[in-house]
Amino acid sequence: MIEIPKEKLPKHIAFIMDGNGRWAKERNLPRIMGHKEGSLVVEKISEVAFNWGIQYLTFFAFSTENWKRPREEVEGLMQILDESIDKFKDKLIENHIKLKIIGDITALPPYLQRRIKYALEETKHGENHILTVAINYGGRWDIVEAAKKIIEDVKKEKISLNSIDTKSFSKYLSTSDLPDPDFLIRTSGEYRISNFMLWQLAYTEIWFTPKYWPDFNEEDLKAACIEYSKRKRRFGGLEDNA
Repeated sequence: MIEIPKEKLPKHIAFIMDGNGRWAKERNLPRIMGHKEGSLVVEKISEVAFNWGIQYLTFFAFSTENWKRPREEVEGLMQILDESIDKFKDKLIENHIKLKIIGDITALPPYLQRRIKYALEETKHGENHILTVAINYGGRWDIVEAAKKIIEDVKKEKISLNSIDTKSFSKYLSTSDLPDPDFLIRTSGEYRISNFMLWQLAYTEIWFTPKYWPDFNEEDLKAACIEYSKRKRRFGGLEDNA
């Protein structure tokens, strides 16, 4: 359990799960073994976070740039995603957790598209929490797709050009039904956001750890949340006593 008042916990945590390949390499294992180990950590961390009362979790599983990796690794990642979604689905249903996928799934292998659509249908009534997985996702892609939809609606006279503002723009993003992340955790010691949720992370608190994702555990999540609870979020303004 975590000794932090619920109101001081982030409602939405996003994760950039980095370091799987390096974790495997340091153990003289194939890179894909790091990704397999990392998929188990997603399950463990999700269970812990949801039990603490955190409502939304988002995991960056596969970016639009990850297609540049060796074919064997990409194919292995697709299989791991397929197996993980199938395995995790029943637990999501049991705990009334809704699965959400963001990204262009039309580019994924047909078998994975089928798995995703089935899991989304089976978990759509989940009302306790939302677990989002970003697959073939990029922040720039998300913004461009939103712009295309807005252009179409303007052409169809569903909205006027002058009515578009930051609030209405957000409704066209793939995360339109999610609050922006309060907290971003990135593992492996890299200090960048790697084209992840560029619009949504505008005022997100960020926490970096040198640990590789397969080594990330409950104690690390607790340490991150304790750090978050001490921060003052001003969203560009000033504190009341400033």
